[in-house]
Amino acid sequence: MLDFKERYLKNRDKEPLLILDLGSFDVNGSYRGFFDISPWLYRGVDMTEGENVDIVLNNPYDWKTIRSNSVDVLISGQAFEHIEFFWITMLEIERVLRPGGLCCIIAPSGGSEHRYPVDCWRFYSDGFAALGRFARLTVVEAFTQWEPDPRYADLSNSWRDSVLICRKENLHLLSAWKQKILRGILHKISVMQLKGA
Repeated sequence: MLDFKERYLKNRDKEPLLILDLGSFDVNGSYRGFFDISPWLYRGVDMTEGENVDIVLNNPYDWKTIRSNSVDVLISGQAFEHIEFFWITMLEIERVLRPGGLCCIIAPSGGSEHRYPVDCWRFYSDGFAALGRFARLTVVEAFTQWEPDPRYADLSNSWRDSVLICRKENLHLLSAWKQKILRGILHKISVMQLKGA
């Protein structure tokens, strides 16, 4: 995540960016120290109250408390493996990002089961890229850390993290309207199927 900040946000340190951290509850560390710097506004987002959580979501698939097109950067590290229907969450990420906004999602491709409260998925770069395209975001990068990184002395290398970096394009009015309608339909159908299950 620090690499993402240094490569993609280095020249934006004077902009008042709104940065949301999805899955921010501090279980064993957080990204707040990387992003909670003036003039940026960092907000931790999670399903439960707790340390490093500023916004509590009532529903992981319907973020009514976060306005559309309001977020400059959305980050999420080590949360997507715990989201049962992550593709619906990805539609919400697309909705809240501003045109030109970036998201960086990190999730494991390996490692042991670690329920919190569930552990559902592992991700490869191709799957992450497909997820970005599904949400109609431009995939900037998608990769997996296959080789051990000597900077990590703990068990971090065992997760073989995959990274997805996407951008929401600044579309012409008609194209943006079509995309909004399509996202809304996909989201509504997906959420309705959950209720009927």
